[in-house]
Amino acid sequence: VNRFTVSRNNPHKKVLSFAPTFPSSSLLITRLRLVLLRILLRGGKKETSAMAPLRRAASAAAVLLALTGLFLLVLSPADAATAAVEGGELRMKQSDGGYSYNSTLAHILVEYASAVYTSDLTSLLKWTCPRCEGHTKGFQMIEIIVDVEKCLQAFVGVAPDPRSIIIAFRGTQEHSASNWIEDLFWKQLDVTYPGMPDAMVHHGFYSAYYNTTLRHEILKSVQWAWKTYGRLPINVVGHSMGGALASFCALDLSVKWGSHKVQLITFGQPRVGNPAFAEYFNEQVPRTIRVTHENDIVPHLPPYFYYLGEWTYHHFAREVWLRETIVGNVVTRNETVCDCSGEDPTCSRSVYGRSVADHLEYYGVNLHADSRGTCQFVIGASNSAYGDILQFDGTIILSRYPQKRYPVESI
Repeated sequence: VNRFTVSRNNPHKKVLSFAPTFPSSSLLITRLRLVLLRILLRGGKKETSAMAPLRRAASAAAVLLALTGLFLLVLSPADAATAAVEGGELRMKQSDGGYSYNSTLAHILVEYASAVYTSDLTSLLKWTCPRCEGHTKGFQMIEIIVDVEKCLQAFVGVAPDPRSIIIAFRGTQEHSASNWIEDLFWKQLDVTYPGMPDAMVHHGFYSAYYNTTLRHEILKSVQWAWKTYGRLPINVVGHSMGGALASFCALDLSVKWGSHKVQLITFGQPRVGNPAFAEYFNEQVPRTIRVTHENDIVPHLPPYFYYLGEWTYHHFAREVWLRETIVGNVVTRNETVCDCSGEDPTCSRSVYGRSVADHLEYYGVNLHADSRGTCQFVIGASNSAYGDILQFDGTIILSRYPQKRYPVESI
């Protein structure tokens, strides 16, 4: 049983409110309200005695509908969970003109962050994999890019709802997760971000996006999608290390084509740069949400040291912290929208992040590789019937539209 609540301990936080939408019932209620309004307004000065009971009934019905609308704002726990998934919307009321957190959208996009972990590339390309169900049905894959040597994987496609281009990056494979997490404890800022002398970033994350085939192929796929489907908006998603790569991708696309086209949501991502980089990122990619979960260890890495100033890692905004509390048989899910600092001390920084289990599940969706032990990829023998496999320099590219392979314009 889920109930969405919001911590109001910090008066500066944005307030979440329910705005559930039910396609059939909402339309019916709207029509009833119009009918009742006409009855209430009809008659003017010459109201007949026959109209009086009807008007009183209409007034009572109007009050009932108002109470019904109020009831929708205080849904029972089970109904709240249903609304959040089936079209209901959690919006953040804002006065600063910033980006609004949409819980329904997050529930959808986390499934793409899960699907990109699929090692069976044939089923992923066809979108028939076990993780390709739920809210992602109807997704049209354009291309899968795999760097076998570095165990990187990403895909680009077009989603029917929300109608947009989806770019998803896979996180770390389980066999290397422990070493990777240990390395993050000690990793220093070692690369200056191009064009920003004071902005420093994590070399490994930066190189994994900019110095591999991923960037080149993603830009080509986006251009092909725009030429084929029109100038759709872009949703970039990723979990764990995939969230770090998604961040650099969203920044790259925003600088190249404008931030109004790009939206980023990551789950359990590590820090990627220093305060100067975080500030620059906030300016260039304002439509950003970083989701953290309970005591997830990865968002706490690499460590943040306030006293080091510009020489420490620093998250960019805006964080949404997922927590659950259990009272009896009731599980309360809290979605706290944090402040604009990126390092809100009352959100995930208020706990000791030591949990790997919390890192591997967001919104009830598993976010880990389906093949354990080694970096594995499976390709069916019949793949050539519907795709195009190109292998060079340790890279596998599967495209459902081989004819799209043309030079990228102005990379």
